[in-house]
Amino acid sequence: MDKAQTTQELRAGPLRMRFENGDLRYIKWGTREIIRRVYVAVRDHNWNTIPAQISNLKFEIQAESFQISYEATHRERELAFVWRGEITGDAAGTIRFTFDGEARSTFWRNRIGICVLHPLRECAGQPCIIEHPDGTIESGYFPQLIAPHQPFKNMRAITHEIQPGLSAEVRLVGDVFEIEDQRNWTDGSFKTYSTPLELPFPVEVKQGTKIEQSFALTLKGEAPPVLLNNTAPEFVTLTVGDTPAGRLPRIGLGVASHEQPLNSREISLLRALHLSHLRVDLHLNSTSYEAALRRATDEARALQVNLEIALFFSAPEEEQLRGLAEIVRRLNPPVALWLIFHEAEKVTSAKWIALARQALQPYDPAAGFGAGTNAYFAELNRHRPTAQTLELTDAIAYSINPQVHAVDDASLIETLETQAATVASARHFLGNVPLVISPITLKPRANPNATEQVAAPDSDSLPASVDERQMSLFAAAWTIGSLKYLAESGVASVTFYETTGWRGVMETAQGSPLPQLFPAPPEAVFPLYHVLAEVGEFAAGEIISVSSSDPLKVVGLALRLAGQTRLLLCNVSGLTQPLVVCNLTGQAMLKRMDEAGRQAAMLQPESFRRAPGEVVSVREGQLEFSLRPHEIVRLDYE
Repeated sequence: MDKAQTTQELRAGPLRMRFENGDLRYIKWGTREIIRRVYVAVRDHNWNTIPAQISNLKFEIQAESFQISYEATHRERELAFVWRGEITGDAAGTIRFTFDGEARSTFWRNRIGICVLHPLRECAGQPCIIEHPDGTIESGYFPQLIAPHQPFKNMRAITHEIQPGLSAEVRLVGDVFEIEDQRNWTDGSFKTYSTPLELPFPVEVKQGTKIEQSFALTLKGEAPPVLLNNTAPEFVTLTVGDTPAGRLPRIGLGVASHEQPLNSREISLLRALHLSHLRVDLHLNSTSYEAALRRATDEARALQVNLEIALFFSAPEEEQLRGLAEIVRRLNPPVALWLIFHEAEKVTSAKWIALARQALQPYDPAAGFGAGTNAYFAELNRHRPTAQTLELTDAIAYSINPQVHAVDDASLIETLETQAATVASARHFLGNVPLVISPITLKPRANPNATEQVAAPDSDSLPASVDERQMSLFAAAWTIGSLKYLAESGVASVTFYETTGWRGVMETAQGSPLPQLFPAPPEAVFPLYHVLAEVGEFAAGEIISVSSSDPLKVVGLALRLAGQTRLLLCNVSGLTQPLVVCNLTGQAMLKRMDEAGRQAAMLQPESFRRAPGEVVSVREGQLEFSLRPHEIVRLDYE
């Protein structure tokens, strides 16, 4: 079913919200968000989220109330689960969401049930009241810093204040629920879900098993009428700061996982990014890691950059490291940073860092040693480095991707602000140790929480680590947002994507292995390449903070170098967005990259980069214009 057919703006008395593909999203009272999302999650034995196919969708919509019914089908391999959903909203502002499901096959699951997402800006650090299944009441607070474990367990209702005198109660039926802090995986929310994680999983679901749950949102208290009619402003306002907020972090790319060496044109294009480094992963229990290091060394020299080498070793550790040290002396790679990981640990222990230093530091005493996790911030937060670890390391690392829990565009944009929250929380328990965010990818590279080996993809399916949006304007806009929040947070280094291929910044000369699913022409340059090129021209510059009145619609990144300021703006929504940019000076050069111009940017990147844009006049420090869906604009001014 077409997305336009499954999206509908709704009202329930004083509340506004959106129905989208079976979910309720952005439930708001005036401009204040109460609930970010209500949906049904079906997650298999490896924590993969199985998407729903919606059918028999029916709407009954009034001015201040609605009723929606539909059927949802989740099918993947042996898993088949079907449910009927009904959502209602009345003029008093009460919203109900029920589902009645049945397993159509026998399968293993980790979770099936309603999930409720609570927004961060309105909830983090704020008080709430928890009702337990036995009727007892507990007062608490949503965490301000990212909680490593569930802040609330064994619950059936949660109430939080919208404003003095008005509260929102969420009541759930059908299971025992708890809350986790999804910022651990950069999701922009706290999540209420069932079944409790302390219970064993996965669990077998027999064919014919029925599962029913319900959600109800009720307003408690009196809502001032003057606020009920508030609507979001038509224009989004971006304000550029006055003073530098820090230095631009070192920016690198990963060596391509397809193992094809860079050709001369790719080298030329990549040099234009002014990269700091390449990351290469070496698994010392593999017989091919020497070849991987040789290729990475050759490419780093061609690009005139250093290497960030992620080492993964296992028993016998000393023997593996001695072998690596011999290979390193022979190949002479330009190493800036060793990232030390152990195959048996999610977060590196101090003893392995000490062992790696002993084996590798004599090669180049200037090279740094980092540790942390190759997985998510959640692992670092739950297994915090010891004081001994911090004494032995020059940097702490963790990776980021926006699709641990959800894959739709809106959910990916919600993760951007939260990247900064991971940095703030890391600072709380790490102090001022340099932070290395490596790598940043659109999709997970692997599943660190799988309960069994992940099945290989079908020959006519994209690998799980590949997102067809890699070549899109959307991915370029997401990249601007990621770099903005991490740079403004003061991280030392970021590593994005790969050099070439369908996880890279451009397609290879050979072209896409599955052009019907990833239709990138051979040698095409992806729009996110141009984002990194724009930033790379200011590689030695400073970051200027940029605030947005609605960061789920428009995001801005500002850089300053030698008296010049470059402002990159992106529309992260799927709708045309009017915009006001404030605190500008003089004339500006404006250059656009929208969907109409994407083909030229991909196929003729050199010509696209040489095009100067147009001169625009700034009046009283402001500039007004509109951004098309996912459009990117560069503003240069003195």
